[in-house]
Amino acid sequence: MRISNIMVSVDLGSAAADRVQMAAGLAERFEARLTGVAARPILGPMPVGDMLEVERAWAAEERLADEQLAEAKALFEREAGQAPRTEWRSARADPLAYLGKQARAADVVVVGRQGPADGDPGPMGVSTGGLLMEVGRPVLVVPPGIEHIAAKRIVVAWKDTREARRALHDALPFLTRADEVHVAVVGPDANREGTEDVAAYLSGHCVTVTTHLLRSPAIGPAEELLRFAQREDADIIVMGAYGHSRLREWMFGGATRDVLQMTPVCCLMSH
Repeated sequence: MRISNIMVSVDLGSAAADRVQMAAGLAERFEARLTGVAARPILGPMPVGDMLEVERAWAAEERLADEQLAEAKALFEREAGQAPRTEWRSARADPLAYLGKQARAADVVVVGRQGPADGDPGPMGVSTGGLLMEVGRPVLVVPPGIEHIAAKRIVVAWKDTREARRALHDALPFLTRADEVHVAVVGPDANREGTEDVAAYLSGHCVTVTTHLLRSPAIGPAEELLRFAQREDADIIVMGAYGHSRLREWMFGGATRDVLQMTPVCCLMSH
């Protein structure tokens, strides 16, 4: 298995440049194409009142959208220098919907973490949770300030569910290149989650793997997982994303929600 196209969400937030640099480094490592994607909705006035004034305001908003998309393209071109091949896609559109459609051409989609203290990415920002629920591709969630990952030490957060199985399979291009892979199970029933089969599956793909049963965490499962990843000096966590959508409201289980908001480590997640 190989990665041929890495797609990165580009906005004008403070973390965007580092995120593009990180994605470019991955593209170089996998000899893959790096595709930058940005979309900016038109936030014009409601068509009421003086129609001439409405048209003027709408035209000004369109010009602003085009200017910001041009800024995003310039940022992508400036920071994507390590990537062997690049492509740019942009539109006046809803960022989540546009990225979701473009992801049909991607092997993995890179987006920024959106925790309470991460700052506002602006109108071009993409909802990480919404993307996970709809995109049908593995999503690499990147915290602010990370401009490079070696991907040599990886933690797999295992739970015997469809989402975790999907994430494990989607992560194989990363896992087969890693020096160490740690499969961690959190909770009192950790010995019932089939880690022996997971280890055998990964070993069949020539992955060096160890398993860890964290049966009695002193803190919550998300905190325990993140603490374990930091203790093992991992720079990627692989995990399933547990949740569902209801009228475009994204509902997540506690561990998924907590990791999405506070992980200090890049997370490769699948739903």
